Amino acid sequence: MIKVTDLSKNYDTVEAVKSISFDLNDGEIIGFLGANGAGKTTTLKMITGYLIPTKGEIKINDLDIYEDTHEIQKLIGYLPELNPLYPEMRVYEYLEFLASIRNIFGRDFKEALARVVEQCGLRGVVHKNVSDCSKGYKQRIGLAAAMIHDPKILILDEPVTGLDPNQIVEIRQLIKSLGKEKLVFMSSHILQEIQATVDRIIIINQGEIVANGTSDELMSNFMGNVILNMEVKGATKESVEHIQAKLPAVKFKSIDENDDLQQLQFEYSKDNDPREDLFNYAIKNKWKILKMNPHSTNLEDIFRNLTMEDSVNA
Repeated sequence: MIKVTDLSKNYDTVEAVKSISFDLNDGEIIGFLGANGAGKTTTLKMITGYLIPTKGEIKINDLDIYEDTHEIQKLIGYLPELNPLYPEMRVYEYLEFLASIRNIFGRDFKEALARVVEQCGLRGVVHKNVSDCSKGYKQRIGLAAAMIHDPKILILDEPVTGLDPNQIVEIRQLIKSLGKEKLVFMSSHILQEIQATVDRIIIINQGEIVANGTSDELMSNFMGNVILNMEVKGATKESVEHIQAKLPAVKFKSIDENDDLQQLQFEYSKDNDPREDLFNYAIKNKWKILKMNPHSTNLEDIFRNLTMEDSVNA
């Protein structure tokens, strides 16, 4: 378990992370979501002990990040955004080198190598040079390097950046399988990937936590009204505005006239669907309905609403 309390990091006068707090539980895959420069990487580096916090507390399995840094790093496998591979080495040589840093030798290394090769699907490339491997395989090699010591916690910074759609699916499936036995904390700015992979989402914006919950919880907490876009012929501005009196639960938002077409937009509560009433009103007023397209709040809307302003790179 990871417990972060009032964690901050300043670079001179720049506040990259501003007194954030959250808990991560064993057996979870948690997505750390934010725009570029929101503070994701800075936070991950503090949790892994690579950056010293300006203030605040990090506890990992009751160990303190200040006093027990090396013990904590034994528990963590960390894949940074810039995958630190040595292209001239063969895959098994690179993994052997990293294992030796962690005092894993001989039979222990052979067992560890067999485990990560199986888990990460590296059987076909283990004797190749790293430089000869595809981007997807290089990410797998980075994951294997992070897992060579069989850590209980995996921290992954933008693990699918630069991958093609097929490679993204492969890495997603791998992360989901790893999440069955490890705590996985992964950062990303790719909404679809986070939503498809994780159990819980934490959103950071300009160094502050602005949301924390499952996808369903975030949708429930931030669910706004439904926006209904209609394309019609024959609607006048007066007849459209008259809807407000006839259907008080519907808020008329805009009308855009283009030749003989009118683009209408309405807003209403998701619990009070007025489309049938709007349809009947349109027929009564001799509108010709060409399109009626409702749009409910989704994770992308929530993310945009919470992170509209650009943040300073951190």
